[in-house]
Order: sequence, then structure tokens, then C-alpha cells
Amino acid sequence: MSILEVTHLSHSFADKTLYEDASFRLNKEDHMGVIGQNGAGKSTLIKLLTGQELPDKGQIKWQKGVKIGYLDQYAESAHDLTIQTFLRSAFADLDEIAAKQATCYEKYAQSLDEHLLDQAGYYQEKLDAADFYNIDTRIDQVMMGLGLTALGKDRQVSDCSGGQRSKIILAKLLLEKPDVLLLDEPTNYLDTEHIEWLQNYLNETSACFMVISHDYDFLEQITNTIIDVAFKKITKYTGSFKQAMRQKAARQESQQRAFEKQQLQIAKDEAYIRKNKAGSRSAMAKSRQKRLDKLVRIDPPSTNLQAHFKFPYQEILSAETLRVNHLSVGYHKPLLAPVTFTLSYGEKVVLKGFNGIGKSTLIKSLLGKIPVFAGTAKFGDAVIVNYFSQELEWDDPNQTPLQVIQDAYPLLEPKTIRQRLARAGINAENAQKPMHLLSGGEQTKVKLCLLELKPSNFLILDEPTNHLDDETKVALRTALQQFPGNVLLVTHEASFYNGWVDKIFDVERMRLSQ
Repeated sequence: MSILEVTHLSHSFADKTLYEDASFRLNKEDHMGVIGQNGAGKSTLIKLLTGQELPDKGQIKWQKGVKIGYLDQYAESAHDLTIQTFLRSAFADLDEIAAKQATCYEKYAQSLDEHLLDQAGYYQEKLDAADFYNIDTRIDQVMMGLGLTALGKDRQVSDCSGGQRSKIILAKLLLEKPDVLLLDEPTNYLDTEHIEWLQNYLNETSACFMVISHDYDFLEQITNTIIDVAFKKITKYTGSFKQAMRQKAARQESQQRAFEKQQLQIAKDEAYIRKNKAGSRSAMAKSRQKRLDKLVRIDPPSTNLQAHFKFPYQEILSAETLRVNHLSVGYHKPLLAPVTFTLSYGEKVVLKGFNGIGKSTLIKSLLGKIPVFAGTAKFGDAVIVNYFSQELEWDDPNQTPLQVIQDAYPLLEPKTIRQRLARAGINAENAQKPMHLLSGGEQTKVKLCLLELKPSNFLILDEPTNHLDDETKVALRTALQQFPGNVLLVTHEASFYNGWVDKIFDVERMRLSQ
């Protein structure tokens, strides 16, 4: 049975056609993954489904009365509430029923009207069916599963980082138990154990869902159907992610064969027409021309613009590139026990630990961007650091990628800038759009392009894979492996760094109790 029917959907965004006469269904039993390259229109699709945007053409029809839960990729919360109060608001309808029940008892004490007891009993049945008296336990379970317990229930939501707020909003969404879950990049701010918890939750839920994700290992574990958003089409495949990719490959091979066969026939007809457009066979030539004019042309399988990265290296002779001695970091109070370590030339290191533990704080302290409580961090004299921060923030979000890079490197010619953006996977069309109209993945590619323009010998990257499609992750991983200098990396994706880093520094072991 279809929970959602999308028929003949066409939609353009910023002069780019995202879908053209696209149709698909979401069935009650579907655990659907949504894939596609950065900028293909995945997040826009979710916004169309939730009514935040209206399609140019087509129909989006939800089953009547269905309850939809939506997690925005850029979810923010300005609520001046504690985490406990915010999560408890997921049960506002049950709290309202409990309040009505309490009112019935109060009125009964005054009037002794038996009907009030009947009404109170009706409310009690509803509360029992919804497991009302175990709400606090359910909140604790979800907080623990998503790694929120360490933050404390009394912390203000507004005091949490962007990643922490996203996890808090995800926790509330799961507690609400909607009929349909729409999740846009839910693993971006989760670490391995919390991703595993979310996998188990989604596999066990009775709700159907659509999940946008570039984490293909995650999709393989949770999906039984996939829709691929690419080249103005939405194609649905049944089975897991790997099964869908095999179906997609077979479809592309079939399309390529059909394209080649048709091209061969077109070439033969065109040669016949040229040879016989005058003379005794001209009528036959005209007939073939009419057939060609009416022919529905088969397109060849399209290929995505592939990203390629190469970070310029500045030679360095020092054996030791970073020395950290009893460094104590944090904001209002220390987050970690004093940290001491050294890095040698060419070492590649991952900082591991759940979000909010202090990985980004440690990096910013090493770079001198925030003050430290005690200790020292000193880079070698000839070290040149190139830093990638995870925040997608721009001085002027109305600037285009061309303008952003021109401002940073005013001596570069526009032609060179376009070439460098194309290498990073930004096509000519997107190079001239305002930054705020680009997807998260496209904005990340612009940041990586900026990183490529500065020679360095020490790369520090804080969650660079968030929002990136798989092809771009492969290109970035290759570039980091080939970089001769140091790499200090923060990422929650073990598959991104397994097999090529020298050390893994577990920040959780350094955490101070709060």
C-alpha cells in the first residue's frame, strides 16, 4: 500500500532542472535510501515532499492522516529550553491527555459526577496504550543511543554545538514515533557506536522511512529499496544498496547497448538518404528521413562530473612538526585531561571520539584560535598549516564560488579559477551561483578547492566528509594518502581512514567528568 505517490514531478531550482516528469512511490513496508551526487536535488526533494517548496509540475499525494517526521540536514534549534524539556515536548499530546484526566478528577471531587470518572478512565486507557509512564526511560534510552547522555539533561539546547543540536532534534523525532521518517544525512554528526544504534532502531521500527545519505555502509544495513536522483530522473530500485547498484549498472549497460544500436541504424539511414535523395530512390529516402525525424532518440548513460584533488606540498626538513605539552583545552572549563604528544614529519593521525567530546576544541586550541587553560602547543618553525573547518559559513553567502576564490587569491585569472573549481567537481553553472544556493556537498567542494590553492606541509581537516558523495570521498582520500606532509583528521567515518593513517588518538580517554 502506498503511503506516498509522486507522479509526473518536474522542478527547477536556480535555473537548473532537477527532475523532469519523475514518478515513484513510497510503500508502507519501504525502508528507502535516497542517493545521488551533490546538487542532484535530494534535499530539495524532501522539501517538496514536506510542503516547504511547491513543485513546478506534478503531484505529491500523501495517504490521508499520515504523521510525518522530518529531520533537516541543516537542523538548528533556537529553543531556550533544557535538553530534558525539549525532548519531553515530543510527548506534548500525552501530557495534554494527562492534564485533562487530572481535571476530571478535580471536578469529580467537587461534583461526584460519575461521567467524569468514565472520562478519566477513557484517558487512562489512552495513556496506558502509549506507555506514558515510561516516558523518562524512553528519553534516557534514546539519549544514550545517540550519545547525548554526557551533555546532561539540564544543559540548554541553545548552548550546544550545531552537531549536538542536530542529534537532539533527531532524538526528539525518534521519540515522537511518526508513521513516516524523512531523514536528511542523519549520520553526519554521529560516531560509529551511535550510527550502529540508529541502524538497529531503523531496522526495528514499524515506520517506513526515506533516508538521504552518502554513507553507503549505513544504507546497506538499513534499506530494502533505493531511489537514485540523477540527470533529471528519479529511478527506483528494489533491494539493498549493493543490489540497487548492481541493477543500476545493468540498466546503464542495457542503455549503452541500445544507444549504440540506434546510433548505428541512424548512421545507415543518414548515409542512404545522402546517397539517394535524388534519383529513382528519392521517395524511399524521404520516407527514411520522416522516420528519422519522428525517432525518439536514446541518450547515452550520463556520467557525473568527477572531483580530483591534489594538495600542493611545501618542502620541510624538520623531523618534528608539532609538540604538545600538558595542553588543557575547553571553553568555560577544561574538557580534556592535559594532553601531551608529538608528531613527526609525514605522520597521519585521526582524532577519534564522540561529538562534543572536544575534538574540534582541541584542534582550534592547537591553531591558537581559542585560548587554552594551561600547557603549550608549538608547530615546527617551517610548518605551514592548511586548515579545513567543518562549518559551512561564508563572509558573504551571496557571493559565487568564482568570487569567493577570486577574493582569496586576487592574482588568479578567472579561467584558472574555473579550471580549479571544475577539478573539485563544481561545474560552470554552479560556479556562478550564490553560495547559499549550493548544496552542502557543493559548498564543501569549494572549501576543498580553496585548500588546494595554498601550498602547505601540515593539513588539519575537521569532518571534511560531511555532505560529500562517495565519488568525492574517494578522490579526497586518495589526495590525503598521497600528500607527503602531516595530516591531522577528524572524521566519524572509519571506512574513510582505515588502512592509511599512522595513529588513532582516542579523545574520549582524555575526557574529564562533567
